[in-house]
Order: sequence, then structure tokens, then C-alpha cells
Amino acid sequence: MTKHYLDPKKRHEFVLLYDVKDGNPNGDPDAGNLPRVDPETMHGIVTDVAIKRKIRDYVANVLNRKIFIQSQTALNSLIFQAYKEIGVQLAEITLSGEERENSTLIDWLSELEEDGITLEEDKLIYAAEDVKEKDIRDKLLEGLEEADLKTELEAPLKNIAKRLAQAAKNMKIDDEMRQNAQHALCKNYFDIRMFGAVMSTGLNAGQVRGPVQLTFSRSIDPVFPWDLTITRVAITKESDRRKKQTEMGRKPLIPYGLYRAHGFFNPFLAEKTGVTSEDLADLWDALTNLFDYDRSAARGEMNVRGLFIFTHENGKGVAPAHQLFELVKVERRAGVQVPRSFEDYVIQGPVSKRETDVPLEGFPNVIVTRLV
Repeated sequence: MTKHYLDPKKRHEFVLLYDVKDGNPNGDPDAGNLPRVDPETMHGIVTDVAIKRKIRDYVANVLNRKIFIQSQTALNSLIFQAYKEIGVQLAEITLSGEERENSTLIDWLSELEEDGITLEEDKLIYAAEDVKEKDIRDKLLEGLEEADLKTELEAPLKNIAKRLAQAAKNMKIDDEMRQNAQHALCKNYFDIRMFGAVMSTGLNAGQVRGPVQLTFSRSIDPVFPWDLTITRVAITKESDRRKKQTEMGRKPLIPYGLYRAHGFFNPFLAEKTGVTSEDLADLWDALTNLFDYDRSAARGEMNVRGLFIFTHENGKGVAPAHQLFELVKVERRAGVQVPRSFEDYVIQGPVSKRETDVPLEGFPNVIVTRLV
């Protein structure tokens, strides 16, 4: 049977429902890590960035796909590798034995990656757009006075700038090379294909706009941010060990909240980034199992409660997204004053649980799929 929701040439919208019990779905660093809330209505808020992070983690850790936004490798290094992959000849010089033995100089050069300067063993590779000696020298010397290292490093850095400028004379990254680097990055990384990325740091690879966009999640009802005091047996400082046996801590949470988010898939942007049917399958898989491999003490009971996908017959679409979203209604059961579980709600959707590719009543050219 054809699965229309896996077609990257068609427009899709989706409604995601999930809940949290005695947990913190998205801490606010501006409020002591308390759960995020709308201060006017006290409805709970979860940012789109938080949901995308969980999608990335699932795709990387469970599905073993490569992702760009991660902490293991610097982003500039990944961009640099893309340029090497497409065969761009970058300017490079070999450090002398004296330069390699100068640990202070090596440490300084290692911090210049954002300026397009990469240190690989005994080679210094220059991958920025400026090719004049003065501009390269300014990059190398920036911040040197504040670091109180001017006397030791100014002369060797000026010498390195001169050699890099000579090597960079024949290096020119044009728009075609930049586009090729973007295509290589899209091909390599799931999250660039789906969400886009800013890749203008270091060696500039421009910016990619992704086809998948998410709204902030908002709780159906107001939530109660609760900051509990907890105790721990571990003592931080040795000097306190004889004075006390426990220390105090904080644990922010909400007793219960059911959240709703909306998402959009743009097939025209997907064509530009190279999204495949497999990518869409991975996306729906990640959303279906969003919290199953993201358990923690703060998110022990978070569960996806509904995933409705609306698929149009073509890329342009045949119905406004907001009209489709309005078909999924979430209401409290009669008599429930303060919801404390998923059973306190009723979901009224256009299809029953786990139905796929069902023609949508009232919208003849839209197919609806419910995966959860």
C-alpha cells in the first residue's frame, strides 16, 4: 500500500501531542531552570529547538544517521571537511620545527578555527576568504594584547601571516564552490536536509533553509511550575564533611501537562536539500518515539500521545494548514477540574488510532494518517 506521508514531493502538516508527569519538559535558564510558561496564561511552553534536539538525538543514536548540530566535532571542522570533499585546494603551510615546539604558539593557533585557520598536525590550513597579508595578520593577532602574549607571539605570527598570504594567492572560493559545499553538507547530514543550518562560520558555506519547521509546543491547560527542595548524601567540600551529612538541592517540575505542537513540511525546500522518502520515514519514526530513548530523572514520564499527518495531493497544497489543525480537538473530560493524567482528556481527531492514508472528509484532496 502506498504511504502518502512518505512522499517528499507532497506538502505535509502534522499535529504532535505529548504529555509529561512529574517532570520538567523544557527548563528555562532565565528562571532557575523552572519549566517554561507563558507568564500571562501560565500555559506550559516547550521550544521548537528542544523538540528538534530530541529528533536529532534519536536519529543519531537510534537510527545511526549523521547529524551536523552535535558536540563531538566543531562545526567549522565539518564545513572544512566538506570543502576538502569537493576538491577545493585550500592554502596551507608547513610549520617549522621551532614553531611546532612552541606550545604557546600551537595553543594560540588552535583557537583560531572560527577565523578559518585549521591546525592539522604540522600543517596550518587557511580556509577564509581574505587573502591579503594584512587581513590574515589581523586575524592571527586579534586579542593578542589582551592575552598578554604580544612579546612572545607577535613576531612568529606575522611570519606565519606572510607565508599564508603567499599560499592563499591562488585560492579563491567562488559561489559555485560554496554551492557545491552546501550540497555536500546536505547530502552528509540529516538535520541540514530537514531543518537547514547556518554554515557561515569559519570557511563560509552559506545558509540552508530547511523544509521542516515546528512551532513552540503549548500545554492544553495552565500548568503549575513547582520547585521542590531535595537532599543528597554527597558533600561537595571536604571542609564541610564533618559538619553535615547531607546537602540541599532543587528539583523543578510540573505535576502534569499535555502539550500540543504543529509542524510543516515544504516540498519545494525539500527538493533543494535532497530530502528522500527515507528521511521522512526517519522523521516520523523519531516523532513517534520521541521520548523513549531520552529518559532522565527530569523526564521520566514523557510520552507521545498523538501524531496526525495531513498530506496534500501535490506540493502546493489544497487546504490552509490552520483548517486542518482545527480538525484535531483536545478537551477535558466532563467534571475534570485539574487534569492530572492523560485519561482526563479526550482527543477528537479525523481518524481513530493508528490509521494510515485515510481520505479526509470535507477535504477530498487531503490524506490523513495517524501514527500514534
